[in-house]
Amino acid sequence: MMKLIERIQYLEKMINVIGTPDIKVITGVRRSGKSKLLEAFKEYIEAHCPDCNIIHINFNLLEFDGLLEYKALYDYIKAKYVQKKQNFVFIDEVQMCRGFEKAINSLHSAEKYDIYITGSNAFLLSSDLATLFTGRTFEIKVFPFSFSEYMQYFNYGDKYGAFDRYLLEGGMAGSYLYKDQEAKLDYIADVFDTLIVRDIRKKYKLRNMQLMEKIIDFLLDNIANLSSARSITSALSGLKEKVNHVTVSAYMQYLCNAFAFYKIRRYDIKGKKYLASNDKYYLSDHTFRYAKLGTKNMDYGRMLENIVAIELLRRGYEVYAGVLYKKEIDFVAIKRNEKIYIQVSDNIENEKTFVRELAPLLHIKDAYPKMLVARTRHNEYQYEGVRIIDIAEWLLA
Repeated sequence: MMKLIERIQYLEKMINVIGTPDIKVITGVRRSGKSKLLEAFKEYIEAHCPDCNIIHINFNLLEFDGLLEYKALYDYIKAKYVQKKQNFVFIDEVQMCRGFEKAINSLHSAEKYDIYITGSNAFLLSSDLATLFTGRTFEIKVFPFSFSEYMQYFNYGDKYGAFDRYLLEGGMAGSYLYKDQEAKLDYIADVFDTLIVRDIRKKYKLRNMQLMEKIIDFLLDNIANLSSARSITSALSGLKEKVNHVTVSAYMQYLCNAFAFYKIRRYDIKGKKYLASNDKYYLSDHTFRYAKLGTKNMDYGRMLENIVAIELLRRGYEVYAGVLYKKEIDFVAIKRNEKIYIQVSDNIENEKTFVRELAPLLHIKDAYPKMLVARTRHNEYQYEGVRIIDIAEWLLA
């Protein structure tokens, strides 16, 4: 049995919207803990709302097979309604029910239910929510385990040693049940291939899976590098069949829709404008790269960058890759009036590396905070107004 930890940041988001008229939709990459979160929320409701009626349907379980058509689902929930109680509807893997949106929209229109749903991402996309549902939706974005959650799960005390392990083991908590590193990576590769990629193939009725695999390999190999549909198309032009950059662009978008990758756009700091060409792609969990490509070419710098990118998204920032006078700044993170400039480096012990990594930050003339995140293994310090902070320390802050 898998050990459960309380994922407080997500639970609080759900608690804060109890009773609002929105349809609450829990999204995130496959096996990131959406169903477990729904169960934890159910326990919270049972403990804190004695006057409640919970109608919970989990389409992973055979007992709900009779509800795989929207009318049956609607009739079942309607029959379970209890007057003068607060009625909650929880539906896991909602996309398995044919025409589910008709049932959800009808239940929502009745204004008698507080509705929470999870689903396979390729079928329940952020971009589709507004068109699927006629009511307002509130999206709770779930990510694989953060470093902080990893520390909590294993009850680790030494943050530096724990980070070295997290770098190898990542945040796909299902893999923690396996003792052997190879078995962990097999599990993670399986999640990627049989769940994420299969979902995409099914949703978009893809025929050319060889092309999809080539695009995945290219993106995995180029984490944190500037990439575009055109650059990938020219890299794949050695394939016997003709590859069209429009098709490549569509396949890249499907991978982002399923939360396998996150696209980070570029931002011109001086001109304060977004740049159209070339984006960066980061994995929802950095260990997908090891699982698919092996651990021979670890490239720690890029893996650290991936971890920081996902942590910024987890913390609710809009994240961009910065450009200033042809110098690249790894991340510009924006949240309302807050803006942070971040460089990420594996090792800054060498003075040349330290100077090179700092240079783009020191060129930025505005007063927003600047930081260099690296594996320093000692306490934070300042250098010419730039915070120099160990990555494990920053992830736990």
